[in-house]
Amino acid sequence: MSRAAIIIPARWASTRFPGKPLHLLAGKPLIQHVWERCLQVSGVDRVIVATDDTRILEAAFDFGAEVALTSETHPSGTDRIAEVAKNLRTTGILINVQGDEPFLDPQLVERLLEAMKADPRARMATAACPLSPEDCDNRNVVKVVRDLSGNALYFSRSLIPCDRDGDVVPARLRHIGLYAYRRPFLLKLVKARQTPLEKSEKLEQLRALEHGARIRVISAESVGPGIDTPADALAAERLLRSRVSSRRTS
Repeated sequence: MSRAAIIIPARWASTRFPGKPLHLLAGKPLIQHVWERCLQVSGVDRVIVATDDTRILEAAFDFGAEVALTSETHPSGTDRIAEVAKNLRTTGILINVQGDEPFLDPQLVERLLEAMKADPRARMATAACPLSPEDCDNRNVVKVVRDLSGNALYFSRSLIPCDRDGDVVPARLRHIGLYAYRRPFLLKLVKARQTPLEKSEKLEQLRALEHGARIRVISAESVGPGIDTPADALAAERLLRSRVSSRRTS
């Protein structure tokens, strides 16, 4: 099954930013910006907004999106996309795009899909970019280390790898929360119990590693500005409007 679909999980009850998916940026709901970026991705058959809230569902319908209404009890976005994936029986690869990434690079998603198709043994794929010095000690910024073949060895909120003697400059990587899954593996993963490292780091992808899954990690130049707080939304608004202004004057 070579068919692929993008699923955008979107929930209303964000702790730091309730109603975030419908926050207006440059006149459009945030979730619409993400959806429009996903439509630019080549090689996918469907782009689906997965939500537990009828307000988001109605707004997504209004701007033309395919929408799936999911349970309100899911503990994570991964569980939400898995509910949708159960009904996509002819789809082999599911791509989880976070609903707060209005500056998503469509080409990065395409490269993620290509990585999955190129390596049949990979159960998942994700992305990483260079870690900036100011984020080294930020526990909200997830780090990843890879093996020589480009597969994930470990994800952590701590700084990895450690340069014990200070005489090596390791290529430290920041994890980008973009995932591709093989459908059978995704459905199996969400049924598995939380694992010790996952509980410690509060990182779902460690469950896959602890069960021995291969996770491909592709390289990106940088991570786009996501939106976690109202302050982030203000910065995104300014950036979006400056881009529109630049296109008009070019």
